[in-house]
Amino acid sequence: MTLPTVAFLGIGLMGKPMATRLAQAGYPLRVWNRTAAKAEALRDTGAEPHADLHDAVRGADIVISILEAGPIVGQVIDDALPALAHDTLWIDMSSTRQDEAVDFATRLRQAGGRFVDAPVSGGVGGAEAGQLAIMAGADAADYAQAEPVLRVMGSPKAVGPVGSGQVAKLCNQLIVGATINVVAEALLLAEAAGADPAAVREAIRGGFAGSRVLEVHGQRMLERNFMPGGQVKTQLKDQRNILAAASGAGVTLPVTELVTRQFESIAGDIPSADHAAGLIALERMNPGKRLGTAPDRMP
Repeated sequence: MTLPTVAFLGIGLMGKPMATRLAQAGYPLRVWNRTAAKAEALRDTGAEPHADLHDAVRGADIVISILEAGPIVGQVIDDALPALAHDTLWIDMSSTRQDEAVDFATRLRQAGGRFVDAPVSGGVGGAEAGQLAIMAGADAADYAQAEPVLRVMGSPKAVGPVGSGQVAKLCNQLIVGATINVVAEALLLAEAAGADPAAVREAIRGGFAGSRVLEVHGQRMLERNFMPGGQVKTQLKDQRNILAAASGAGVTLPVTELVTRQFESIAGDIPSADHAAGLIALERMNPGKRLGTAPDRMP
């Protein structure tokens, strides 16, 4: 079976391993990034780097984007439209607002294209292992075309019409952001109260408090390893998008409001740190209290 030609736009922390997996799976793959050198670095995987956006998307069956934020996705879509073939399927795997995803679908539909919003969770490690959770909003026929490509990068799940993928991602990030802050509180309390925080983490991992966040980010906090997987600035963007979605849906999310303030407090000076740096936001609220003695590892 001939695999569809894919244009992959955005070769960042997540995009690089995701595109690499597609190339390794045998997809005819074109790659583009605003910084052309990042796309060029994938040439050895079998991908075809393009410095020009139109050259990258022209004639592609599927376009995949994973970019910094909704306004950038919108700009790239607008710039690419003149070169898109009729009926091209655009899969946006960025984290945006629901209303932005719906607007992107409208723009593409008016130009003869189709759209799936398919944001991801799982971080760089999940991208490298092909184990991302992928939440897709799409028409059934469009999802059927997108699913085989998405499956190369992780485990896709259709969650409703266009825009629903972003809602699911926001629900995911709501839980992640809150849990990071709660894990930080638990470990700092253990240290301050005289217990061994590493032993406390081990003791509770198998109970109801066990979670992937406790597993991964709890260890990061103990090691004070804030080299980025997910970044503070990205988590804060997601937090603000969650609150925007909540406002649009007419619901109040008091815990999310508090978590957003915690990430806001560190976004000014350590925006590129891993979001496990929620621990640092907590320590700043508790002068003289610190988890462990290791130096901070920062980007």
